Amino acid sequence: MKMFVEPSAVFLHRDFVDFRKAINGLAALVEDELNRDAYTGALFVFCNKAKDKLKILYWDKTGFALWQKRLEKQKFKWPSKVNGNEFALSAEQLDWLLCGYDVLGHQELYYQSMI
Repeated sequence: MKMFVEPSAVFLHRDFVDFRKAINGLAALVEDELNRDAYTGALFVFCNKAKDKLKILYWDKTGFALWQKRLEKQKFKWPSKVNGNEFALSAEQLDWLLCGYDVLGHQELYYQSMI
């Protein structure tokens, strides 16, 4: 079963979120902290401080939907060292995150030749 129909974009909120927040609180974070329109159909991914829970908020043209996943023994590999408040993910990277993989992988290195 697919839970989303081709999201227009996927944005990860870098900072940890108080998981007492529900749809209205998370939609306010999207608009206030990320400066994004919550009504675009994009997915917005949030994580708690313990890194064992994720929430995904999205607008499905009839209302907001909120999806949550809790890990029983492991932690999500949350990319908290990203610059800025958000990080754009591909659908494949979101799948990797949900499966427990590191979505950032290796960072590119920039070297300049001395010649």
